Amino acid sequence: MREALGASRLEHGDVHVDATPRRIVVTVDDVAAREADAVQWRKGPKWAAAFDDSGAPSKALRGFMRGQGVEPADVQEAEIGGNTHAAVRVNVPGRGVLDVLGPLVTQVVTGLRADKNMRWSDPELSYSRAIRWLVALWGPVVVPAAASRLVAGRTTHVHRLDVQPAVDIASAEELRPALAERGIELSVTRRREQVLARAQELAAEVGGHIDAEATAGLVAEIANLVETPVGIRGDFAARYLELPEQVLTTVMATHQRYLPVRDADGALLPHFITMANGACDEAAVARGNESVLRARYEDALFFWNTDLESGDLDAFVPGLDKLTFADGLGSVGLRARRIADVATVLGQLVHVTDADRTTLNRAGELIKFDLATQMVIEMSSLAGFVAGEYARRTGESEAVATALVETEQPRTSADATPETVPGVLLALADRADLLVGLLATGAKATGSSDPFGLRRAALGIVRILRSLHQAPFVEALTLRTVLQAAADRLRAQDVAAGPEQVQTAAEFAESRFAQLLRDEGIRAELVTAVGPAMDRPARVDQTLAELDALLDRADFAALVAVVQRINRIVPPGTAARPASDLLTEKAELALRDTLAALPPSSSLTGFTDDSADLVASVNTFFDAILVMAPQEELRQARLGLLAAVAERVPGDVDWAGLDTALSVR
Repeated sequence: MREALGASRLEHGDVHVDATPRRIVVTVDDVAAREADAVQWRKGPKWAAAFDDSGAPSKALRGFMRGQGVEPADVQEAEIGGNTHAAVRVNVPGRGVLDVLGPLVTQVVTGLRADKNMRWSDPELSYSRAIRWLVALWGPVVVPAAASRLVAGRTTHVHRLDVQPAVDIASAEELRPALAERGIELSVTRRREQVLARAQELAAEVGGHIDAEATAGLVAEIANLVETPVGIRGDFAARYLELPEQVLTTVMATHQRYLPVRDADGALLPHFITMANGACDEAAVARGNESVLRARYEDALFFWNTDLESGDLDAFVPGLDKLTFADGLGSVGLRARRIADVATVLGQLVHVTDADRTTLNRAGELIKFDLATQMVIEMSSLAGFVAGEYARRTGESEAVATALVETEQPRTSADATPETVPGVLLALADRADLLVGLLATGAKATGSSDPFGLRRAALGIVRILRSLHQAPFVEALTLRTVLQAAADRLRAQDVAAGPEQVQTAAEFAESRFAQLLRDEGIRAELVTAVGPAMDRPARVDQTLAELDALLDRADFAALVAVVQRINRIVPPGTAARPASDLLTEKAELALRDTLAALPPSSSLTGFTDDSADLVASVNTFFDAILVMAPQEELRQARLGLLAAVAERVPGDVDWAGLDTALSVR
C-alpha cells in the first residue's frame, strides 16, 4: 500500500496495517481529495534534428507538434535522459481520490501472496486463505474497486455466531471502532497481551501460573488463531502426570495449542488453558477439549507402556530397515549404520578415551531406534528424548542415554549443542550424512524452501564445531574433515559423494555460518575477512575478537599492506625457499634472518605484535630488490623467499579483503 501510494501524487498520512485470522485491515490517515497538479515534459526529437538550416521546424518536429497540438512557440529546449531534446511543457491535472484509489485497491488485493497459496471458487484470486469480502472506504464513500469478481463495498463480517454477523460500515473512521465494539482486537500485540493475562488469571485460580518465557512462541501462535481471545481452563486426571513432562507438554502445546499450568516450583499441574474465539459456552468448550486431551494422553500412555514392555531396545533396531529415508540413500536402518560408522571414524581422529569409545559403540548400535517406537511414530518431535528415556528405563548407562539424546541436538538455532564426546561425534555424523547424502542425490535448498532440512543440518554442524573451542581435540575436527568422513561412508554404499559434493556441502555450510554471524550483529566486512577460518568454526569467534581490536592499530594496517603486496607478486603454488645461495644482497639476507628470528605464534594478535621487524625488512626488500629479475633462477629464489614469508602469515583471515574492514573502521 505504501509503494502504491508513493507511485501516485496523492497526499496522505501514515499507513497502519493490522491482521487477524479473518481480516487484514489497512488504514491510511489524511488522504487528500485529489492529486496535486503536475507539469510534465513531453519529449520530441533531439534538438539538433528539430530545425533545418533555415531555422524552420524539421519534418520530425512538425510531426511531434501535430501529435501534441502545439505551435512552434510552445517548443522549448530541454535536457531529458542526458540528451537535449525539443520538448513541450504540459500541465497534468491531478486525478480525483476515487480515480486513484480504485485501481490501487485492486492492485494491492490481487497482488497478495503468501508462502503457500490456494484457489477457491474464483480462479483469478490466489492467497493463503479464501478472500470472502472487501471493504474499501474513503470517508463515507465506497471506493470503486474490484478484485476479480469480488466488488468492494461497506459490509464487513464479524463473529460467525454474532446476532448480526454482517455489519455495514458508515465511514472509514468507523471501521475500527465497529470491530472493537464486537470484541474484535485488531492489534496482534494486544491480543498476545490479552491471551497471556487471561491465561495467568485462570491459572492463578488453581494455584498455578503460565511460564511466560517458555510459552512466548505458543502465545504468539494462539494470538494469530483468534480475533477475540476468550480464556478457558480445562483439567485432566492427575495419573497422567506419571508420563514424562515433555510428552505431556508436547501433546498440549504442539498438538492442541494448550498452555500448560505449573506450580510455584515449575512442576506441571493437571490443568491447561486454551483460547476460544469469541463468546461461547465455556463449560461445553472446556469439556470438549478435556475429552480430546484425555484421548491423546491415553494413547501416549498406551504407547509408552507398550514400547517398554519388552525391556529390549535392540528389538526396535530391525524396524528401522522398514522405514525409507530417501531415494538413493536407502532405509533409516542403513542411515543409522552409516551414522555409527562415521562417528567411529571421527572418534579415531580425536582419540577418544576407552570409556567414551564404549559409550559410542553402544549408542551407535541403538542410534535412531526410537524412530521405530510407537511413541515417536505418533509424536515425531519426541525423537531423541524418547530414546534417552527408554534407555534409562531399560538399564542402559546414563552415558549412552545422554549420547542418544544429544544425537538430535541442536534441533533449532536456539537449542543447546551436545556436551559429551560421544554425543558430539554422533550428532556431527548424523548431520553430515544427511547433508552430503542429500546433496549427492540432487536435493537443493532454494529460496525459503528447505523441505529436506539441509540448512538446519548445515547450521547444526557449524554450531557443534563452533562450541568445541575449548575441547582438547578442536584441531582434529574441521568442517571438511567431518563431511569427508560422511562422504567416504556414502561411497561405500555406491552413493556418488566425491570431492565435488564435499566441497558443495562445505560451501553451503560456510554460507549458513556467514549468515548466522551477520544475524548476530557481526559487520559484513568482518564476516568476509574471517572466511578462511570458516572450516574451523571453533576459531572464528577468537579471530573476530582479535580483528576487532587490531583494526585500530597502525602496525596491523602496515602488516596488512605488506602481506597484500607479497600475495600480489608471488604466484599461487610458489614453493617457500627461505635460503638460497643466490640470495646475496644485503636486503635479501636481512629479510631471511628476520624471518628466521620470528617467534612462532598461534594467534593473529601475537603475530602482529612480533611483526614490526618483519614488516620493515619486507619493505626494505621491495625498495632495494628487483623481485622479477631477468634471470629465471634468481627470480625464483626471490619469489621463494617471499613465499616463505607468506607461509608464516596466519591463514585464518582473508588478507586481500582486509582493506574494506580497515576503511570502514
